[in-house]
Amino acid sequence: MNAPYSLNKDQIIKELTTHADNGLAEQEARKRLTEFGPNELVEQGRKSAFVILFNQLKELMVLILLAAAGISFFLHEYIDAAVILVIVVLNTLIGFWQEFKAENAMAALKKLAVPNVRVRRSGEEKTISAKELVPGDLVILEAGNIIPADARIVELSNLKVQEAALTGESVPVEKKTEALPDAKIPLADRNNMLYMGTVVTYGRARAVVTATGISTELGSIAQMLQTVKEDQTPLQKRLAKLGVQLSAMAVVLILVVAGMSLLQQYGLKETFMTAISMAVAAIPEGLPAVVTIALALGAQRMLKKKSLIRNLAAVETLGSVTLICSDKTGTLTQNKMTVTEIMLPEARFTIEDMLQPNHSDNSHGSLLLLAGALCNDAVISKNE
Repeated sequence: MNAPYSLNKDQIIKELTTHADNGLAEQEARKRLTEFGPNELVEQGRKSAFVILFNQLKELMVLILLAAAGISFFLHEYIDAAVILVIVVLNTLIGFWQEFKAENAMAALKKLAVPNVRVRRSGEEKTISAKELVPGDLVILEAGNIIPADARIVELSNLKVQEAALTGESVPVEKKTEALPDAKIPLADRNNMLYMGTVVTYGRARAVVTATGISTELGSIAQMLQTVKEDQTPLQKRLAKLGVQLSAMAVVLILVVAGMSLLQQYGLKETFMTAISMAVAAIPEGLPAVVTIALALGAQRMLKKKSLIRNLAAVETLGSVTLICSDKTGTLTQNKMTVTEIMLPEARFTIEDMLQPNHSDNSHGSLLLLAGALCNDAVISKNE
């Protein structure tokens, strides 16, 4: 199908084999639901608890510690073996818990899904689950509605849509129904289209669904997030390099000690035990645990500042960043205006000043607060 925004009303109706007034027939809608699947963002590549746990255990330093624990147990050094295993378990649990929490938090985009939506099917208006929407459905929208899928507007009345979630534009976009001649127009300028996850702020409209689920613009963002290629952080690379160096040093130490013992005519068993013991002693058992605990503490401090770290090792990488460049509006901010300071002819004060107990002495400020309370329909909730 050609770009929906480049087609006029009649062309889009014909392309999607639907009806401008009656919408799809129920039988046809069920057929398309089977063909296109539910209108929902399906999580892909999500790590299971087992995979997260396995990833914690496959680090080279951890493997070296497990080998050291096994050798210590073989040498009947049970206390040393137990201490090393405790360190490995603590190290694994800390890393596992941090990444497991982050994995569960990555489903935030799914919160933009709409539970129910009004459509016209077989000439009747009805409310259905948004998951049942299919391309060709005729949806009915009004102020306050979240757009349930990508759609081409066919009828509207003073429609404005907040598209900050996709474009970063803080001002609601005024929509129209006319076709756009340019086939490569940027998403932010497609003012005859509606996109999943955006919000109707004013007016009402009818629109024909053009894409659902993972095929929507929001779906493509979700897909990109879930297909990001994982790479080792600088810290992981340095630890892996250190593990290789320690392993090489341990092997050299075993050979040197074994050679010297044999030259001094010690028995094979005594030579082997001495060489292995020295190699195990050369391994810094506490290093992985110290690194993991330090990173976990850093991640917790960042979490208190509303910054979630998905991969624990990324804390060190982020700590090395000196400059971040990003588009602010609607991306890093919440796209909400908030009053922070008030200026009157004879006074100027902040919201913090107004919350002070003695602020009621300011008659002009109190009058302003009273006017604000009377001219809006906001409600106070005790639920924080």
